[in-house]
Parts: sequence; structure tokens; C-alpha cells
Amino acid sequence: MDSQEQDIIRKFKSGDESGLRLMFDLYYSSLCIFAYKYFDSFEKAEDIVQEAFITLWEKNRLINFTGSIKAYLFSIVKNNSINAIKQDRRFRFEEIDNQAYIIIEDEFEFHKLEDRREKLYHEIEQLPEQCKKVFEGIVFEKMKYADVAAELNISLNTVKTHYSRALKQLRSSLDILLMIMLP
Repeated sequence: MDSQEQDIIRKFKSGDESGLRLMFDLYYSSLCIFAYKYFDSFEKAEDIVQEAFITLWEKNRLINFTGSIKAYLFSIVKNNSINAIKQDRRFRFEEIDNQAYIIIEDEFEFHKLEDRREKLYHEIEQLPEQCKKVFEGIVFEKMKYADVAAELNISLNTVKTHYSRALKQLRSSLDILLMIMLP
């Protein structure tokens, strides 16, 4: 152990903050460069190094210390960096899990909607021919009752009757309140 490290330990034992300052001046830059290899930001590396200094000072870890302060600091920074990476990965995996759950849930809802839509189209195909033509004209082609009547060569009241029957049959067979707003 060199004289500077002995001076740092002596100051730590007496509670003199200048020991922390001396240690900081000696090792801060090289520790930041060392920590930077673990992270994609220099700020994160600086945070890890600063935490190491704070921990040493607050927990009086150097009072009974006999080894190399430099080696001790580098091992603290290395361990804290690895722990920070593990912690960060855990949160990233939780984020990924949450996103995957949302995607799965959305996919389930999409398939549920597709199943309902397929069932609806199947039930429309089961309508009597004239009811189906009236329903498709009004709903899918956005035609007015009068236009459907003219195209099918039937009366306006017949169009209304067929449309009403189609809705009634679809509601009962699908067991839902049918709000006609299809694509």
C-alpha cells in the first residue's frame, strides 16, 4: 500500500472528509472509464462510481482496511455494474412480458372479433334470399330503402318488412343486440 492510500485510510479513521476527496481525485476518472465498458452511457458509469464512493464513506468500510484501495474500488465498481445490469435486465424482461401479454390479449380480441364477424356473415347467408338482398343493399352498399326497392322491383313497405325480418332473425340467431355498422 502506498503512502497516499495510507493517508486516505488514516483520514477515513479520523472522519476527515478530505480522505474521501483525495480518494475521489485519485481514482474517479479511471473508475468511470472502467465502469463505462459495462454501460451505454457515461452518466450511468458515473452514477455507479459515485455510489461506490458514497458507500465507502457512509459505511466506514476503510477504517479497518489493509489491502489496496484501488483494487477494492475497482472490484466494488465491477460488482455494482454487474448488479445494475442484472437489475436493468429484470425490468426489461418485465417490460417485454407486459408487452407480450398485451399483444397476446390484442390477438385474442382480434380473433374473437373475427369469429363473431364470421358467424355474422354465416347467419346473413342463412337469410331467405329476398331478405338477404335487402339487408346487403341497406347495410353493405349503404343504399336507401327507396333505392333497394327500385333495384329489386319491390315496394318500399316490402323492403322495410324484409329488413326488419332480417334484423330480427340475426338478433335471435346471434343472441346479440345487432347494431348495424359493418364495414
